Amino acid sequence: MQRPRRRCEGTAMGAISLDLRPGVGIGPFTLGMPICEAFAQVEQDPKNYDVVHVKYFDEEPLKLDIVISLPDHGFHLRFDPWSQRLRLIEIFDVKRLEMRYATSIIGGSSNLATFVAVYSLFGPTYPGTYDKDRGVYTLFYPGLSFAFPIPSQYADCCRDGEAELPLEFPDGTTPVTCRVSIYDSSSGSKVGVGSMMNKACTPPLPAGSHYMEEVHVKLGEELRFSIGGQHILFGASPQDVWTELGRPCGVHQKQVDQMVIHSASDPRPKTTLCGDYFYNYFTRGLDILFDGQTHKIKKFILHTNYPGHADFNTYMKCNFVIYCSDSVGSYDQDVNSSKATITASTKWEQVKEILGDCGQAAIQTQGSTSNPFGSTFVYGYPNVAFEVMKNGYIATVTLFQS
Repeated sequence: MQRPRRRCEGTAMGAISLDLRPGVGIGPFTLGMPICEAFAQVEQDPKNYDVVHVKYFDEEPLKLDIVISLPDHGFHLRFDPWSQRLRLIEIFDVKRLEMRYATSIIGGSSNLATFVAVYSLFGPTYPGTYDKDRGVYTLFYPGLSFAFPIPSQYADCCRDGEAELPLEFPDGTTPVTCRVSIYDSSSGSKVGVGSMMNKACTPPLPAGSHYMEEVHVKLGEELRFSIGGQHILFGASPQDVWTELGRPCGVHQKQVDQMVIHSASDPRPKTTLCGDYFYNYFTRGLDILFDGQTHKIKKFILHTNYPGHADFNTYMKCNFVIYCSDSVGSYDQDVNSSKATITASTKWEQVKEILGDCGQAAIQTQGSTSNPFGSTFVYGYPNVAFEVMKNGYIATVTLFQS
């Protein structure tokens, strides 16, 4: 099922007014934007966006869209579950949202989005499609569609594919839109409103974008970035990392090494403060841990940013590809077998098929009072550890040298 990720309560507000950009977006929300940027826009304007629902499919987070819903304003944002980029904007309650187009306003409580008003504002277009089963006529413009409910007694006015447009019914009334959809124009123009939810695609990434760049992992050795060509070895210095990846988004000290208690050979007192420190690259979904004494890399942590994990929306998704023993030594090799690689989409059962059973998991709670999503499970192998969510998907991958 889908469940709210968070809810901030507030009083219901009147309609806000946002610029409508067909094929591009609405207000501050642009098609193709990563989900973290959409959250940032919401958080920058808490006065207007004071009630926010986040919906996703717990058991199979890659099966359905991640949805940010803004019910006070009658619209929601649909994000592709794999790339976590905005692919479709749906205004489902047009009376709650004023849309500015050119010098005109449509929608809201005082500017009904009737068929006549839409046609007058946006101009002539081809005949739309009529879904007889749903009783909905959909009118299309490039990157924009309007759905109109048609009373059953007037169904004959809306034969699909004919030139006649239902500007007015025989009784002199005109239909009022029940849904507006904004999508990338390359998704196609004449698909039904029902299938629009499935067929709308994210626009291409801008030239040179590093978003969702593949990060190739050679266990126990290095990371290599597919677009920029950077590579970072275990044992590299902070200066090396700055040269390859630039300034980190954040730096923080690791206060206590929680895993040292499991090391019987470690002579240090088990309460010793740890001098190690992290470089956080939130926009790459990556943390790098340096040894506090040698200032050399000792761990990499890769984040998948799945909803339902305590770190969701802290990091962008890291699109990693871990090369296992079947394909050691070749980044350029075209590996077709799923047994050769582990990615952010690989489930835990598949990991075990590739690497074998590793025994009992360590339980990680991240603080039961502040984590509403429950525990995750950490499984260790030579050079790598996987943090696994209850649905079987990987939350983080920790890379180290055994």
